[in-house]
Amino acid sequence: MPLTNRREFLAEVGRGMLLAGVGSTLASELEIAHAQTSDEDVALSFGGLEPLVALMQETEPAKLIAILVDRQESGEDLRTQVAAGALANARTFGGEDYIGFHTFMALAPAYRMAQVSPISQKPLPVLKVLYRNASRIQAFGGRKSEVLHPVKADPIPSDIVPGEYIRKAAREGNLEKAERAFAALAEGPEGEAFNHLQYTVEDEVDVHRVVLAWRAWDTLDLAGQEWAHCLLRQSVRYCVLRENQMSERGQQRSAIRTVLPNLLDRYQLLDRALGDRLGDDTWLHELSQIIFRGTREQAADAVGQALSDGYSPESIGEAISLAANMLVLHDPGRPEKWATEEKPSGSCHGDSVGVHASDAANAWRNIARVSPPRNSIASLIVGAFHTAGQSDRSTKLPYPLQEHLAEVESEDPKTLLAEAESAIMAKDQFRAAAIISRYGTLGFEPGSVFELMLKFATSEDGALHAEKYFNTAKDEFSATRPRFRWGQLVALARVTASQYGLSSPGYEEAKSLLEI
Repeated sequence: MPLTNRREFLAEVGRGMLLAGVGSTLASELEIAHAQTSDEDVALSFGGLEPLVALMQETEPAKLIAILVDRQESGEDLRTQVAAGALANARTFGGEDYIGFHTFMALAPAYRMAQVSPISQKPLPVLKVLYRNASRIQAFGGRKSEVLHPVKADPIPSDIVPGEYIRKAAREGNLEKAERAFAALAEGPEGEAFNHLQYTVEDEVDVHRVVLAWRAWDTLDLAGQEWAHCLLRQSVRYCVLRENQMSERGQQRSAIRTVLPNLLDRYQLLDRALGDRLGDDTWLHELSQIIFRGTREQAADAVGQALSDGYSPESIGEAISLAANMLVLHDPGRPEKWATEEKPSGSCHGDSVGVHASDAANAWRNIARVSPPRNSIASLIVGAFHTAGQSDRSTKLPYPLQEHLAEVESEDPKTLLAEAESAIMAKDQFRAAAIISRYGTLGFEPGSVFELMLKFATSEDGALHAEKYFNTAKDEFSATRPRFRWGQLVALARVTASQYGLSSPGYEEAKSLLEI
């Protein structure tokens, strides 16, 4: 079903490494035992896609890429291969494995990167992520270790909202109860299950929680609605397992659990229609500053007030996106104590505050777009709460500073693009950002800049975030008003320079097979 149709429909209907907001180095130390269903001896099957899904799980990466290139030359399209890769990932990891679910979240963005790549290079973004997918599946144990199996549906009592019932099961850490209830929902329309899933997704501020849910929904455009239960089920499991982890570690639950219902009541947001006020540039800047610099409670309250005042969800989402973008532009860089080989001191890519915030804001904003009013309102409040409260290390002024801008002298677009490429390859974040800022100030078209950034988003590993963040920046640029939109490309240039130098595994192999 096309996305536009699903959006219309939604508007009408009411083992694993888990750690929110940290990198894979720390997350790899936090292992949780598999949570299996009672039907673990039975395998899920994916109909006509099953042979390709099994191939994805059973074949070592280099051999798989060669087979996929041969199949492409015989007429198999990238969409089919991405769909199979997503289903193979979901069946193997079930939302439990840190690298596994990051790879899943990169598949749909990689496909969209392929659609805007030069014809001869279209398969590259997809092949490199499928290589990563196969690598992790093999390391995980392949088919013999797969997590997802058929689950029996249990009916949800008629006197309770299904989303509240699943959320209660998740809070109890009862995976079997949550899974069986969600399976019952999945027997109905796909949008019904997605809508009720949001009650649990919005229960914590966790970038993986919200981005996994959004990317699962987004991937249905490629995999097909018949696999909605399998793909969305990953989020149910993630949320329950994360709840259990917090209990085991004595971690405090997020204040959003009380902030959200309080704001819904205070502003009587469920009793009024969504507004359509756009707000001028001054209003947008002021709201984004509250979200960027304020506490989480202040940001959530400001959004509740804006909704009460009749401002449109799209305008409020724009403010949240701008605040997240500011976290990238004001990032002082990774401190030495958090540095790793793939994310050295001074870097701002990977699981940095700004990149995580931007990907999360993009997910909250997209969920708000495809949801009925209750979830649209909740997603914006939680999205603001999630984005705020993270600027404690932010610099007073955004990068690039005036001194960086003063060093860029050219006014020729081709020269500026060549200089930007050189700055990226020199890992000079601030010069790359300054050049793109000047390019935008001079009024040149953005397409050539995205083409340049696409090349590096394809070639570089990006510490698991290159594909998602490229798509986030591209989405948000197109959805932001002209006065503010170039901040997205400036931030992308900075992050691209930061991540340069670690080529993605599988990239060179794919280039060789494609004779590029």
